Amino acid sequence: MSSLQLDAEASYGDLLAGVRGLLRPNTVLVGIWSGGAWLAERLQRDLQLEGEFGVISSALHRDDFGSRGMTAGADHTRLPFEIEGRHIVLIDDVLFTGRTIRAVINELFDFGRPASVTLAVLVDRGGRELPIHAAYAAARITLPAAQRLSLVRDDAGRFSFDIRERA
Repeated sequence: MSSLQLDAEASYGDLLAGVRGLLRPNTVLVGIWSGGAWLAERLQRDLQLEGEFGVISSALHRDDFGSRGMTAGADHTRLPFEIEGRHIVLIDDVLFTGRTIRAVINELFDFGRPASVTLAVLVDRGGRELPIHAAYAAARITLPAAQRLSLVRDDAGRFSFDIRERA
């Protein structure tokens, strides 16, 4: 485990401003389980948006399901609003290969056809394997592929980053 010099709280402030610029009428926030859900929850509150935010899991649509199996977030999709015709701002903590985003979009379309899906992330670390691009990234970094960058939330709700070697 090592600590990253990137300040997650400062990056969150940038994400807040960036997401504010993506909002339009009939927009809802959907956070990807788990780090994206933490961010969406806080964004919903800090932006003083009406209604609830959604949470979506990538587990059932992953292209590596056979090797990963069912993950802890598999049953965490909660979309307390109609998807059909809505503008979705999809929130994630770290964008890397794009495979999670592809899986989440498949899951999202199981619930209806949104008017649009816009991706906003806290950190874009490059390394894309799919043609996925965030409309807004609060920070951009480069890490070796063998390292995993994770968002951590403490008991007070403050964010930090953790880097670990991939197993």
